[in-house]
Amino acid sequence: MAERSTAAVDVADSSGEQSLTAQADQSTADGVAQNRERDTESDEAQGSARTEGSGKVSSPELHSGHKLARRYRLEECVTRLDGFSSWRAVDEKLRRAVGVHILPADHARARSVLAAARSSALLGDPRFVQVLDAVEENDLVYVVHEWLPDATELTTLLATGPLEPYDAYQMVSQVAAAMAAAHREGLAHLRLNPNAVLRTSTGQWRIRGLAVNAALRGVSSDTPQRTDTEAVGALLYAALTQRWPYENDAYGLSGLPKDLGLIPPDQVRAGVHRGLSELAMRALANDGATASRHESPCTTPEELVKAIGEMPRIRPPEPAFTAPPEYQRTTYQQGTYGRPAAHPGVTQPVPTPPPPLQSRTGKALKWAVSALLIAALGLGSWQLADALMERDGKAGDQNQTQTTDGDDKDGRQTRPSKPLAIQGAQEYVAKGDAQAPEDVGKTYDADSSTYWRTKSFYDGPEMKPSFKPGVGIVYDLGSAKQVSSASIGLRFAGDHTTVTLYAADSLSPTGPVDSMRKLGSATTNGDSASVQVGKPVKTQYVLVWFTALPYAPGDQYSGSGYKQAVTDVEFKG
Repeated sequence: MAERSTAAVDVADSSGEQSLTAQADQSTADGVAQNRERDTESDEAQGSARTEGSGKVSSPELHSGHKLARRYRLEECVTRLDGFSSWRAVDEKLRRAVGVHILPADHARARSVLAAARSSALLGDPRFVQVLDAVEENDLVYVVHEWLPDATELTTLLATGPLEPYDAYQMVSQVAAAMAAAHREGLAHLRLNPNAVLRTSTGQWRIRGLAVNAALRGVSSDTPQRTDTEAVGALLYAALTQRWPYENDAYGLSGLPKDLGLIPPDQVRAGVHRGLSELAMRALANDGATASRHESPCTTPEELVKAIGEMPRIRPPEPAFTAPPEYQRTTYQQGTYGRPAAHPGVTQPVPTPPPPLQSRTGKALKWAVSALLIAALGLGSWQLADALMERDGKAGDQNQTQTTDGDDKDGRQTRPSKPLAIQGAQEYVAKGDAQAPEDVGKTYDADSSTYWRTKSFYDGPEMKPSFKPGVGIVYDLGSAKQVSSASIGLRFAGDHTTVTLYAADSLSPTGPVDSMRKLGSATTNGDSASVQVGKPVKTQYVLVWFTALPYAPGDQYSGSGYKQAVTDVEFKG
């Protein structure tokens, strides 16, 4: 019989590694990855946690479309590492996206993964991503957990710059309080990093990977409270400075200069909040890193929560309000039209209005004017009706039909389009590997020197559907907006780039591209593409989808081949 349990666990992402997406075998439906990405995060970046051996067990041979328990349909492999794999899947019973971790039942860590899932399930804290199922059946152990399509990783948020003081304060307050609650129940994270912290669309911060993420990787620690507290301090340090507080680079962030040591955040970047800077150093005060000006170090989440409570509360910034310009009355409205300018010190006399026409002659004149106006209106109405009837007759004789869509060129003015603000974005992976999910924010940061890039492919310009049907990004416009066009800045010119716009149902669409509504398409040989929507469509999410890439030489990221990079994306409606 299958063993089932409810628990709280994270999506097993790279957690700082760039081992995203599996190198699936040729027999799978995911295609064959060209380059296996390696783990770029050292154990040093995670504090004193250590990793146990994996038992040399290979991950199960699964493929897209495989079903678990006749319910969970695997869609995309997002991680294949050290004997286990993680997938984006669909719960066909409840019709929702879920995440699944899978490893063989005889894996050295299978028992500890199940135990971690069940332990975290007992916590039931909504600040942690929830596990929906923990099962052992058919020689497999798998854990099914929530998938949050509206949440954004801290890694992605920091790609565009450090957080504002209020956002950083909210992040460290909520994360520290959640970890304190977990440790009171005897649970530790041990893999708390920018990939494990998410901000939802409502502004709440949630943590994924409690206990389970460490169990999957065989990570343990002799001082779990100290390890998690230092990890929270590293998160706050990164949020304030956009730098990783160690010498090595990690999670898309540059490390500190070597031989400089751990310096306070307010010495790394100007304008950092002094109280938050000291709080980060107190949490990172392990191994004698605390400067003399700081108070006692925080070595447990409870101590960190207490220190946050003693700080003056940081309030949200006041909403920007611009006073409307004072209404300027015209000279005619001010009643001075045609008058000579008054001399200084002289009061301008107000002219007395003429008396009304009260005499017999005046009344007769008013009646005459009224009669003329009535006659004129009647004559004009008759002529207008006659003209309309004549035009209708001609239209019927010629059997002509006029359209009123946006393609009319009859001289009528159309409403000018305006730019639509982009609220967020996420890479869409239909098959195979992700490209550069950490760089999607660079496509709408108003900086043409930054970009999101694809990998280099051997065949082109048209992409091969059997291996990779396309690459692209889903953009969130904040609410349903009418989209009429898109302009896309490209890094590489050549023969040729094909891009298509689709209306998606979320930032993480569950269906294939063919199921989405096509808005428009364009093919270009230059460094920009303009896509026009034939009939403006209202949608909140727009997929920018590339199906043909030009040939480009090698650069610092990839070798020569068929590839493309997006510098700027702008939608108009």
